[in-house]
Amino acid sequence: MTFWNRAKTFTAAAFLAGTAFLHQAAAGEITVYSALEEEEINLFVEKAKAEIPDIKINVLRLSTGNLTARLIAEADNPQADIVLSLPVTNIMNPAIEKMFEPYAAKGIDQVPAQFRDPENRWFSLAGYVEVFCANTDRLATLGLPVPKSWEELADPKYKGEVVMPDPVSSGVGFVNITTLIYGLGEEKGWDLIGRLTKNMAQYTSSGSRPCRMAQAGEFAIGVSYEVPAIQAVNEGYPMEIVLPSDWTGFEISGIGLMKGAKNPDDGKKFLDWMLTPSPLAIYASLKPVTTIAGTAQSDAAEKSGFPADIATRLSKMDFAAMARDREQILAHWSKVTGR
Repeated sequence: MTFWNRAKTFTAAAFLAGTAFLHQAAAGEITVYSALEEEEINLFVEKAKAEIPDIKINVLRLSTGNLTARLIAEADNPQADIVLSLPVTNIMNPAIEKMFEPYAAKGIDQVPAQFRDPENRWFSLAGYVEVFCANTDRLATLGLPVPKSWEELADPKYKGEVVMPDPVSSGVGFVNITTLIYGLGEEKGWDLIGRLTKNMAQYTSSGSRPCRMAQAGEFAIGVSYEVPAIQAVNEGYPMEIVLPSDWTGFEISGIGLMKGAKNPDDGKKFLDWMLTPSPLAIYASLKPVTTIAGTAQSDAAEKSGFPADIATRLSKMDFAAMARDREQILAHWSKVTGR
């Protein structure tokens, strides 16, 4: 199903490893920064080795917040050639968007206009949907029902049984809170966030981690996104995927060429390749929501029982406002939560 009808922690070790390969980049070699999960990145890299073998691809995987911070830190001397899958709410930050080089990749016309920059600085092939990952066994042991909405999740009976991503470091976490702020309005949205905070056992730097923790039975509910939830169900864990009935937020992730890239020609070749059948098929296999019309629901999503009509269930999102208000929102979140 598509959006067609509706609009590791960044450790010192990771930094050093990244710096080592960045300085070795040469012609026929590109550096890709990505917020995708490692297993997802590997699928693209392995396929690229077979289909564009003349380009060596070095990847540095960072969480959304750390990737954004690194781009800003490297603004005067960009080390990445390509950014692969950074949430659009981060890309549309004026300090970030100006770092992208306009390039109309071959095949760009198949991406609907609402999912690409009018100046061709970035385009999006997929997104993700906010869900609750509910461990039905743990909830049954605790004598608790599966929460079906954000309002239900704020009930004090779930105190200490909820984990969610930190919106400062995780794009998923940021979408969580902005969904409520823009959906309910600031006053009611922040009130609900404050009540949810009282139930929170832990905030994680990774968007997928809360679902993994619920899957393992460490906590009853992980606020996450649909990909790890679908994986958990299909792997036989006692999990239920919940699309919050009151507000279901989503985000799209962008891809683009960095201005001042060391290897722009190879970077452009990589972007052209991203719009060919193989990488598009990888996206379709990974993401229940993609931006190109006619993309079938993934086998994994169908097997898990994830709704095929997902596009009809999504809340309205204002990505430009989310980008514009990010710092203000995060500052207020820190005040509300004491983090």
